[in-house]
Amino acid sequence: MRGPQRWLWLWCGYLSLALAAVGAVLPLMPTTVFLLSAAWCFGRASPALRARLLANPRYGPTLRDWQDHGCISRRAKKAAVFGMALSWLVVAVAFRNLVASAIAAACLVMVGSFIVTRPSRPG
Repeated sequence: MRGPQRWLWLWCGYLSLALAAVGAVLPLMPTTVFLLSAAWCFGRASPALRARLLANPRYGPTLRDWQDHGCISRRAKKAAVFGMALSWLVVAVAFRNLVASAIAAACLVMVGSFIVTRPSRPG
């Protein structure tokens, strides 16, 4: 890919990578979702950058498991569900609004259900 489209994909990939870095530090912000997004964007703009991300010793195995098998490790599932429960608690306490809490809970239950039903290992 060449031209403005390539630059847009690169920009989106680097933005996703930056958000993943923030997520690695802040407990309520996801990391893996943004790494998956970065890998996808880099795959459109620069296969070398995507390969570099997939080869990362810390995050590469998780990204490859998702890409190749749609797997999410048990540890990641536990962390995601815990993070979502904590996020819901923050919303419930901060807003003190039954409707906002119910909407947040419904969204988090749907996302959590998706995460929990993914396979934990290839097979």
